[in-house]
Amino acid sequence: MTQLSTRAEVPVRVRHSVADGVARIVLDRPEASNALDLAAAVGLHDAVDAARDDAVRCVVVAGSGPRFCVGGDLDSFVGSDDAAARLYDTALLTEGALRELGELPKPVVVGVHGAVAGAGLSFVLNADLAIAARSTRFVMAYAAVGLTPDCGVSYLLARVIGQRRAM
Repeated sequence: MTQLSTRAEVPVRVRHSVADGVARIVLDRPEASNALDLAAAVGLHDAVDAARDDAVRCVVVAGSGPRFCVGGDLDSFVGSDDAAARLYDTALLTEGALRELGELPKPVVVGVHGAVAGAGLSFVLNADLAIAARSTRFVMAYAAVGLTPDCGVSYLLARVIGQRRAM
């Protein structure tokens, strides 16, 4: 797995807090449409881990800026020394965090707006309740960039909306 030398060197891409029994997770890269790079995957993992606390009764997930999440940050993969390894590490860590989010024994509510694409769809599919602004656009962008669905999207989509609609 790609190494990050210390957590202190990881830029904050995901903010999280707990107050009054509610864990709030906010994707916080509005300048990149909340695209998920390795630092965001680490931040998401840490946020979901914090939401496991018994004091947390509900988890709310949101995105900052005009778009909820456009999926993986392709530029961060291409710009790394080993693009394939960076893509693999980011997808593996993100998928694990999203799966754990969906398996939490407490309600998970996701509020989406703007664009929801690629792995951003996995947030919606792993939630107990998803609330979308009328202007929200859901996009399966994988084929356009030569990738297959990741982060559980191919598995979860048919289970949430039905096999025929998913096809």
